[in-house]
Amino acid sequence: MRLIKPSYEELTDEALMKSMSNGDQRAFDEIYKRYSGPLLGYFMRMLWRDREKAEDFVHDLFAKIIRKPDYFDMERSFKTWIYSVANNMCKNEYKKQEVRKGMSTGLDNHFSLSDTNVNVMGEVQDSFFREAFERGIESLDEKHKEAFSLRHLEGLSIKEISEILDINEGTVKSRIFYATKYLAEELKVFNPVINR
Repeated sequence: MRLIKPSYEELTDEALMKSMSNGDQRAFDEIYKRYSGPLLGYFMRMLWRDREKAEDFVHDLFAKIIRKPDYFDMERSFKTWIYSVANNMCKNEYKKQEVRKGMSTGLDNHFSLSDTNVNVMGEVQDSFFREAFERGIESLDEKHKEAFSLRHLEGLSIKEISEILDINEGTVKSRIFYATKYLAEELKVFNPVINR
């Protein structure tokens, strides 16, 4: 009787990483397919909506995985681990930006041109809310922004966020609560119940 190998889509992240550490290129392709999009979104939110920088960070993160697949601890959840690495990369970038602030040219380093190929109707619809929401998230301090983003934009559990940020679950809940409260106050003009 011949055993049928499961397709790569059916394997867990951890099984894919194990295959990758044995040199399996298709396992890497599946990991990349699962996580490159969500990580690009995460980096976009955490790095001032700078798409080029976010794409570079995704590339750098996956390059690390290719170079050292055994760096991943098989006892951990891969999803938690990869977001921990991504979060640390953002923290390092924040530190670099703080150093560069003293050497500023006066130009806004985070200004980016919008894509001219986007659907105009899609852009117009809800654009005021989206802009206000993004401004609200950007105005959060780093620790509240990362907790809120990981929970509500990346869909991670409180336990996973606790592991990623290396803080207890109560602190995670507190940060999310205060971030949500702040954003609700910032966006109350968009609440139809309040504005009747």
